[in-house]
Amino acid sequence: MATRQEKDSLGYKDVPADAYYGIQTARAIENYPISGQRAHPTLIRAIAMEKQAAAEANLALELLQPKIAEAILLAAKEVQSGKWNNQFVVDVFQAGAGVSFHMNTNEVIANRAEELAGGHLGEYKLVHPIDHVNYGQSTNDVFPTAMRLAALLELERLYPVLDDLANAFEAKGKEFHEILKSGRTHMQDAVPMRLGQEFTAYGGAIRRSAKQLREQSELLRELGLGGSAVGTGINTHPDYRAKAIANLSRISGQKLVPADDMRYAMQSNLAMSSVSSALRNLALEIIRIGNDLRLLSSGPNTGFGEINLPALQPGSSIMPGKINPVMPELAAMVSFQVVGNDLAVAMAVQAGQLELNVMMPAMALNVLQSITILTNMLRVFTDKCVAGITANPKRNEFYAQSTVSLATALNPYIGYAKAAEIAKESVATGKSIIDIARSKQYLSEEQIREILDPARMTEPRIPTQTAGEAKIVKLKK
Repeated sequence: MATRQEKDSLGYKDVPADAYYGIQTARAIENYPISGQRAHPTLIRAIAMEKQAAAEANLALELLQPKIAEAILLAAKEVQSGKWNNQFVVDVFQAGAGVSFHMNTNEVIANRAEELAGGHLGEYKLVHPIDHVNYGQSTNDVFPTAMRLAALLELERLYPVLDDLANAFEAKGKEFHEILKSGRTHMQDAVPMRLGQEFTAYGGAIRRSAKQLREQSELLRELGLGGSAVGTGINTHPDYRAKAIANLSRISGQKLVPADDMRYAMQSNLAMSSVSSALRNLALEIIRIGNDLRLLSSGPNTGFGEINLPALQPGSSIMPGKINPVMPELAAMVSFQVVGNDLAVAMAVQAGQLELNVMMPAMALNVLQSITILTNMLRVFTDKCVAGITANPKRNEFYAQSTVSLATALNPYIGYAKAAEIAKESVATGKSIIDIARSKQYLSEEQIREILDPARMTEPRIPTQTAGEAKIVKLKK
């Protein structure tokens, strides 16, 4: 392989002749052969936006020559487009603070800018990675800004997917409104409810999770860009910070603001832990709902069998005709990963010392992965599972009529003790609550039909008489 030789403060090193990265990236490749995973594409895009914003600010402040700035701007825009993603070769597990990834960025942009300006790769005679691309910047303010912006950009992909999922559940809520079923608490019979009520509630949980995520993500908009090494702004023009963040806001299409305290923005990663915890909470809701769908569709003959999930693939290599709930299973596994990612983020966030938290690469890796896998999984979960769910009305109706908790509706009329006796007898004999209530003669036939109508139990209503008044019915007879 043809190589070129570059020099840094540690000495000389060979770099592939056609590489757009340079010597510091080459050292990182050797130092960190850890996972084989590379930077998230949106993190690359975000840091390239940042480099464009910085170059524009430095050009406006006459801190960069126009020819150099224009070359940097062109190169940064190409990186944003994804054209040079294959040149970002540093492992996600790397030196603290993201120094290696940041230098990878500076070198790729510098070499491409050098080429655009008429020079050659690795020469850095026209555009230098540090002196020009990184002018007035430090990894310590660049990387936290990039990971916050990348998270905001990725979340823009997730929000509409969450809206679609909530809409799908709510649509099923309307579709299943007339289907009565037995509720279940403690995995035991509970009072009747509507299948539609169950699904509408799922939609409500998703909407609340999305709302919490949006609220927590607002913290990401406060940036410490311009803080330089320790949040004091050393080696930056007094107007640089405001200009660079305004530029970045325009370039990214995100509302971004300077943090009111640059030291806070560098020391604390509250924004990342807040977003990660909101993603975890969403994942917990997805796990819960997915488990419900697996239970409700269990069977077809020996389970609940109240709903049918779309058949997507044969479910067994040995049992013919078996169809498994593959989408809820997928949803659970992805959500487990998100929960685990949140723990990694939490450990990284608390590990900062004094003016800098060096564990930021772990935060970026886990938060961005969580957003991406949730977005991709929930899209197929909505389209291939929730949207195609059908109900089994007869099975639901059977359970609605069979639940021993029908006796609960008798409480206001005959009292809890007598209602409990009827429930116990139903369990012991297999007779229905209605038949036993009729045989006890605590209520009239008209009252029994009205009170023990499962449909009437699915909404609040005022009892027509008290337990004492009900006893009068039997005495009169």
